[in-house]
Amino acid sequence: MSFYGDNARIAALATPAGTSALAVIRCSGNGSIEAVRTIFSASKRLITVPSHSLVHGWIEYHGEKIDEVLLSVFHAHRSYTGEESIEISCHGGRATVQAILNVLHTVGFREALPGEFTFRAFINGKIDLIKAESVMELVSAQTDQARRRAVHRLSGSLEQPLKQLSNRIIQILAAVEIQLDYPEDELDSTVQAVDSTELNDIIRELEQLAESYPYEKLYHEGAFVVIAGSPNAGKSSLFNRLINEERSLVSAIPGTTRDWIESGYSVEGIPVRLADTAGLHSTQNEVERLGIERSYELLEKADCIIYLIDGLQGFSETDRQFLKTEKYSNVIPLWNKVDVAPAQQFKGISAKTGVGIPELGKTLASLLTNGTVYAEERVGIATERQKLCIDQSLKSLYLVRDTPDTALELVAPLLREALHAIGELTGTVSTEHLLEVMFSRFCVGK
Repeated sequence: MSFYGDNARIAALATPAGTSALAVIRCSGNGSIEAVRTIFSASKRLITVPSHSLVHGWIEYHGEKIDEVLLSVFHAHRSYTGEESIEISCHGGRATVQAILNVLHTVGFREALPGEFTFRAFINGKIDLIKAESVMELVSAQTDQARRRAVHRLSGSLEQPLKQLSNRIIQILAAVEIQLDYPEDELDSTVQAVDSTELNDIIRELEQLAESYPYEKLYHEGAFVVIAGSPNAGKSSLFNRLINEERSLVSAIPGTTRDWIESGYSVEGIPVRLADTAGLHSTQNEVERLGIERSYELLEKADCIIYLIDGLQGFSETDRQFLKTEKYSNVIPLWNKVDVAPAQQFKGISAKTGVGIPELGKTLASLLTNGTVYAEERVGIATERQKLCIDQSLKSLYLVRDTPDTALELVAPLLREALHAIGELTGTVSTEHLLEVMFSRFCVGK
């Protein structure tokens, strides 16, 4: 049975499955080079080349040539995982890839678990948990802005400030321990055991990290935006305009869209799931009614709603009732068709000609970020696990701040709890269950 933390040699496809010109199969584990040597035509050269070398040859098994390949060789301590590793660049056909994987299994490699290569990099001290999560962020980044922020964390922007904060908490803890270890008559009574100024500075920096989470999460996970409005208000036209593709059917006949359609869209670097929905109105048509019910279900899940008003029909009672409904937050009302009907009361756009579309992007981004601008070089946290660790550390430090100097026996354990929470964040303190849950979310081959 496979499990994280064993010493088996592992192999997996590191590139997307399917037909392509090339594919990369990643192998890692002690003895990987010797194992691959037994199925490689240039076996002597493979075991003599220095680390980070490329070796050309054939994968062979029992005299049969499987594929012509290029091997990237990495010696122990100089690879991504910290173990002996080989990356096999082969032709990208499904049958070819599977044949090579089958041969690797016969010489002692097992199929890697999701995220197991990165797990081994963590276990072998090549990266900490923050960098491991940044790897996953980088792999799943949907926009260039999301990629930049993931790279920023991967390069250590969060790791160093956390180390500094830990050291500062340790200094406070050391002062408290001295007070506890020595009799009162041997200590300077004018010196506070807990430096309140330093403690408040630490709390403030951790609070800033906590405050960054919703913003960083937005760039990492994206937002769900729904286009709504009455029939024929131009919802499908706006949907197609924003995604720059004719995905949704457009017709002058009201009620053309009877179900919802979704597509990816990037606004100011924020990945957005954009949904076009059925027009909101009263109807006796069973199919239309079901579509409208689905529209309302999506509206309740939306992070933001773009509500279109049909400029040719004017501001209707349906529009008025929707916009006064308090259950929907983050609504952007827009007067559509300004190319033929001048805007009244609301900002105007033309889904047909593109008038007002750039301004809509800026309004949407501002609404999703609550008008806050976080520079990409600013330190921030992007995962729920990181946020929980920061919150736990803050909880302990708040209690320290509220505890009088006369109860130092209560302060010391609280400071250790704060340190423990930061240790869980970086991975210096971890549990087997936590690691398995976290790395199992990675893709196979990473």
